[in-house]
Amino acid sequence: MAEVTIERLGHLGDGIAPGPVFVPLTLPGEVVEGEVDGDRIAAPRIVTPSADRVRPPCRHFKSCGGCALQHASGGFLETWKADQVRIALAAHGLKAPIRGVATSPPQSRRRATFSGRRTKKSALVGFHARASDTVVEVPDCQLVLPEIAALLPALAELTQIGASRRGELSFTVTWSAAGADLAVSGGVRLDGPFRVRLAEFAGKAGLARLVWDDDLVVEAAPPVQRFDLIETVPPPGAFLQATAEGEKALLASVKEAVGDAARVADLFSGCGTFALPLARNAEVHAVEGLPALLSALDVGWRRAQGLKRITTEARDLFRRPLLAQELARYDAIVIDPPRAGAEAQTEQIAAAGIPRIAAVSCNPVTFARDAAILCKAGYRLDWIDVVDQFRWSPHVELAAQFSGPDI
Repeated sequence: MAEVTIERLGHLGDGIAPGPVFVPLTLPGEVVEGEVDGDRIAAPRIVTPSADRVRPPCRHFKSCGGCALQHASGGFLETWKADQVRIALAAHGLKAPIRGVATSPPQSRRRATFSGRRTKKSALVGFHARASDTVVEVPDCQLVLPEIAALLPALAELTQIGASRRGELSFTVTWSAAGADLAVSGGVRLDGPFRVRLAEFAGKAGLARLVWDDDLVVEAAPPVQRFDLIETVPPPGAFLQATAEGEKALLASVKEAVGDAARVADLFSGCGTFALPLARNAEVHAVEGLPALLSALDVGWRRAQGLKRITTEARDLFRRPLLAQELARYDAIVIDPPRAGAEAQTEQIAAAGIPRIAAVSCNPVTFARDAAILCKAGYRLDWIDVVDQFRWSPHVELAAQFSGPDI
């Protein structure tokens, strides 16, 4: 039995004591004791709690691995997430004003992926337990929209009829204007009789769309998403911002950073989160690696009223970034890459000298790396807004404005 003092939180949300020793579900300043196994205390006992420790709002927190930080106060989490951005920037000699942290409320996640396993008599549907492949039921989940939580019993029924005895189903549930948009993977083979059975299930569960291992089973109603009230229908399982509140905060930051630019390039555009609203005031060129996302964006643009022109280009921006001479025609850039960031593309943006850049990121470390490229080229990092739409997780998102040296 060892007694240690937690010095800080790691990037995965575990407490770190000298050694280092990693201790889950702890906070800086806490004194804890427990058996050390390698570099970890898996089951700590809190000897001296932090003033920032709170009662977890969800009864599933101790067993479920869906959340890592429900034991921390909201104020602590906002400060900690902003500090992760500051620390990442400082590693490159950078700093910028962080204007605030926009935190999504509980029960606001409109997209989640659950796991389903058959048991001898029924089925389990939920999230994996912490550091385990065990599925934990979460009927009172405080993350997802109540409408999604209400669907869990139906997903358990679907697990019983669609999972192999030892396999695990993955359910990606996205809430749309028409109801639940469900994409299932890992299930039994889709033959004719089973397709009929799935269609009956979809009708009974009131699903807008059901996709089984990439095969469309039924679409009772188009699962419409609205980006700033502009409607489009993303392909099954498509990336969306996790909460409507988080999307609104990011869009407001992007609009401010773009300003009155007349021609905008939206890089890693997805199906139009930013491109469609920006087209109210600017011509937009949307670039994305997945053609299906661009198709959804294009249909949304064509059906909308009063938007300026949007052009699309399917292009792998990691292997083939837009070159400086291609970018030079634009007044502003929006860039929202995956967690890996966009080092090669950022180098081309820096060389192009675009006056205004709106950067969105889900990884402060790669954001800081790419920001250093721009700042070395003479750009100013004007401000950063932190957006926390993955509440109670160590995940950090942000939006930032860069302005060129001649502005």
